[in-house]
Amino acid sequence: MNAPLLEIAGLDVDVAGRPALHHLSMTAAAGEVTALLGANGAGKSTLLRTILGILPASAGRIRIAGRDIVGLSVEARTRLGIGWSPEGRRMFPGLTVAESLAAAGPANGRERVRRREAVLALFPALRPNLKRPCWQLSGGQQQMVAIARALMGAPRLLLLDEPSLGLAPALLDVLFPAFRHIATGEVAVVLAEQNARRALAVADRAVVLRLGRVVAEGPAVALADDPRLPDLLLGGEFAAGGS
Repeated sequence: MNAPLLEIAGLDVDVAGRPALHHLSMTAAAGEVTALLGANGAGKSTLLRTILGILPASAGRIRIAGRDIVGLSVEARTRLGIGWSPEGRRMFPGLTVAESLAAAGPANGRERVRRREAVLALFPALRPNLKRPCWQLSGGQQQMVAIARALMGAPRLLLLDEPSLGLAPALLDVLFPAFRHIATGEVAVVLAEQNARRALAVADRAVVLRLGRVVAEGPAVALADDPRLPDLLLGGEFAAGGS
């Protein structure tokens, strides 16, 4: 494993007055995809929102490149290099694809164009749709926009929340290899997914959550072959996750 970019230790989070994450610890390294697995309600989205700063931690430590970010605002964490592609995609109302990418990019025009070309190379299906309003796109194209939009900020930690949700298998064949490509360099990708088979196929490491606790972690290859995984994912979701 490479040196950790993200380090979480002893993290507790309460949501609506109830414990949601319990003394959670994990790491994610640059150049790697870390799959965050678990059933609906396991705490995956809660963890990503806490890393981003949308939800406050009640205890514990979150570090990016050695810097403790607990207490920092969402804006400050974004400036430190955290990017987020949320569950449900959340397109900017009324904006075209080009406008959405521009809005998420830097003020410097030359750098903005360079980043746009990089994300269009990653998702070439977006290029012929640059002038279309995002709401007119298919679900798969909207997911590409959501990820491309996050990449326009040049993050060093990219958080992906359930990117496969509602998408056909053919679209997942395009999306999931892209996650592997994004992580080839100085970027750490944390991929929260219920589709364990897909996630483990592109991940370097994996962390399994159940009811807000880490119940298993290790190399993705080892977890993919672990016969206990269906039970850890509650009711055999691993087997039902698709090919």
